[in-house]
Order: sequence, then C-alpha cells, then structure tokens
Amino acid sequence: MNIKTRIAVNVLNDGGIISIPTDTIQGLSCLPRFDASLQKLIDLKKRSVEKGLILLASDPAYFQDYVEDISLLTQLTSTIKDPITYLLKASDTAPQILLGGHDTIAIRLTTNPLIMDICKYTQSALVSTSANISGLKTAKTTLELRIYFKDQLDYIIAPNKAENSPSSIINLQTGERLR
Repeated sequence: MNIKTRIAVNVLNDGGIISIPTDTIQGLSCLPRFDASLQKLIDLKKRSVEKGLILLASDPAYFQDYVEDISLLTQLTSTIKDPITYLLKASDTAPQILLGGHDTIAIRLTTNPLIMDICKYTQSALVSTSANISGLKTAKTTLELRIYFKDQLDYIIAPNKAENSPSSIINLQTGERLR
C-alpha cells in the first residue's frame, strides 16, 4: 500500500473526511458507518439532506448492507464500461442521511485503482459527493479545495489534471435516466 492510500485509509477509519480524485470528478469521501462524518460532509457542502449521497466501491459486496437486493447490480458488473450511478432499493438498515428521504440508494462501481485500494483496506464502500459547496463548481485544484473548505478536510489527495464530468444516474428498477 502506498503512503497516500495508507494515510487515506487511516483517516477514513478514524471517521475523517478526505478529498480524492474519483473515476468522474474530485470528490469528498467518508465511510458510511460514521454518522458524525456523514453529517459533517453534508454541513461542509452546505447541502440539503434531501439530496442523499452516493456510495462508491470496487466490488458489489461492499454495497450488501445498503441495498435490498444486490443481484441486479451483480449481473451488471461485467457490462459496466462508463461510470454510471445506479439507484437501487435501499435496505431497511441503510442510514437515512444517505437516502435523502427516498427509498433508493445511489451506488456506483468503479475500477479506479485508488478507490479500489481504499475499499480493500477499509473493507467498505465510500460515501462520495462532488468536492464543492452546493451550487458552486466542483474544485479542480488543491487551492480551490482549500478556498471552499479551509482546514476542515482531514486529508487531500490532489485532483487529477484531466477534465471529467459527473456520472450518469439510472434508476436500475425502472430504467429511468435521471442525469
């Protein structure tokens, strides 16, 4: 495990919030098992709790505690080429703050090596949301992250130089494309 991954894993396991490049855009992440971290993430972004949050992982098994039936997603894993966020029926035990008042949860599988390592060493999916204050553009530099969040992030892995965009969002139960 490289030093960046080791630090990220330690910070996350201690309930911290990090900023990392994902397979789409620069994100803010924490582990879904820490209620205080979830609330801090919402507060940092000045985000409405009704929007919910995305779970990001490298393996469908990391979503098993959060979705009612993971079999649909498991069937899709071999066909996923582009970053797509799927809405699935949430389990009864999924934290409400992740759901945003809905009965579905947003999840995305990734092949991003950094995210894959973090998931492996935390044995968890990551909460993922864009690295911005709600209504503002997503941070693309470490300077922009510091302007938005001052010293409130526990660890930052510098953004990628590549220009990326958010994932598509598809309700896996209905097939409806939301973004």
